[in-house]
Amino acid sequence: MAEAKAGAAAPGISAGGAQPAVAVEEKPASGKPDRRREASLLRGRSIRSNCPRSSHAGWRPAAGRPDPVALLEESSKGRIPDLIPVRYGRMMASPFAFFRGAAMNMAADLAGTPATGLRVQACGDCHLLNFGGFATPERRLVFDINDFDETLPAPWEWDLKRLATSFVLAGRDNRFAAAQSRDAALACVRSYRESMAGFARMRALDVWYQRADLEGLIPRIEDEAVRKGVRKRLEKAREQSAREHADPRLAEVAGGEAAIRDSPPLIYHFPGEGRDAFTSSVITAFAGYRESLADDRKRLLDRFALKDMAMKVVGVGSVGTFCAVVLLLANEDDPLFLQVKEARASVLEPYAGESVYANHGRRVVNGCRLMQSASDLFLGWTELEGGQHYHVRQLKDMKIKPTVEVYGPGTMLQYAELCGWTVARAHSRSGEPAEIAGYLGKSDAFDQAVADFAVAYADQTEADHRALEEAVKSGRLRAVIETPAEEKADGKAG
Repeated sequence: MAEAKAGAAAPGISAGGAQPAVAVEEKPASGKPDRRREASLLRGRSIRSNCPRSSHAGWRPAAGRPDPVALLEESSKGRIPDLIPVRYGRMMASPFAFFRGAAMNMAADLAGTPATGLRVQACGDCHLLNFGGFATPERRLVFDINDFDETLPAPWEWDLKRLATSFVLAGRDNRFAAAQSRDAALACVRSYRESMAGFARMRALDVWYQRADLEGLIPRIEDEAVRKGVRKRLEKAREQSAREHADPRLAEVAGGEAAIRDSPPLIYHFPGEGRDAFTSSVITAFAGYRESLADDRKRLLDRFALKDMAMKVVGVGSVGTFCAVVLLLANEDDPLFLQVKEARASVLEPYAGESVYANHGRRVVNGCRLMQSASDLFLGWTELEGGQHYHVRQLKDMKIKPTVEVYGPGTMLQYAELCGWTVARAHSRSGEPAEIAGYLGKSDAFDQAVADFAVAYADQTEADHRALEEAVKSGRLRAVIETPAEEKADGKAG
């Protein structure tokens, strides 16, 4: 397995920009030029005549742009009513928090921006907090994208523009100077461009073998405090894995039986009158989930018995969608926690086309497998009568979240480069990297244009955030502001 290691300057931890993690010759052993690759590069360059790289700069709302609050109300339809105010409360915390919950809003805006016509399997909600570390089935810790609720084949530019904007907003949250926030966005796009050029030179299998080994990245973090913090969290994740994922915040013994510990309002069992229906729904969904697994995974799952289930409130954008925690046991000290999460239509569908999969859980699972270097052992999907779709994965598997709120400008630059490399690698698995690389070229024309867009769209996000505040103030929307303790508990529970 080809890994990104120190010295390769690859997965974004060097100041000089990303390079391919593995050196691969540009010509086959025969010495003949790679005609297919050269033709792809030329096709990519030719697109510039109709879609100049500079055209991606800036942002102006289109005439008749939908009311941002109306879009939020639209995206809240079908969610659990009692949790919708929690969603709005979380989005009110800052413009960046609003941005995280407003993927539908940005999808509508991105649909009107210039695009090359080249498509990839897109994340659909590509912001800097939807990345992190987790364990592969081989128990190696890797860094990768980790949220695919909105994944769909779509223009590659959409992921990159959303990601770049998130760096500007996160920088503003951290009180960076304006130039420092823009520099983080610029570093992200530059890393994507240079990495895509590297992936275009690789053999197809070598691109698929690429991964960012987390342990190899840690020594290259320049900020000592951040470096020590990541090491500490890595060791904690390993320790939890060694205990077979026993989590004292979730598991307890009640009446001699293992159960999930309530931690309201974030994790809770349904009250008596709704509990039977909830339990029946999860059991039915679980039976369908088993059928989505490969035969070897079915055999492994069959070693566990379902013991308990509870509701879970997750994230910002997902608040109000159905999410359950399921506890299974193989033996008394051998637990497995699975997350069963509702899968709705991707926010990209109105603009990029419907999914080829009838089940949106399957859409999420297959997008995850296409984009990630390694996917969860228990990844699967299911459906309930009435058309509700779900995807399933392990609740925790040595997961490590980025603590961007403590990053200084230098660490944010390094993290931006790592994210740029990661998205380029993900896009290269489903798209044609040579065509995208041919369009991007060797200059920083595209980098500068998207950095300008990111700053302008961050300004738009701040205006939309103010519109949400006004809607709550006027009584149009109701918001629940959680206590710091509840917010901290949610971060730990995710």
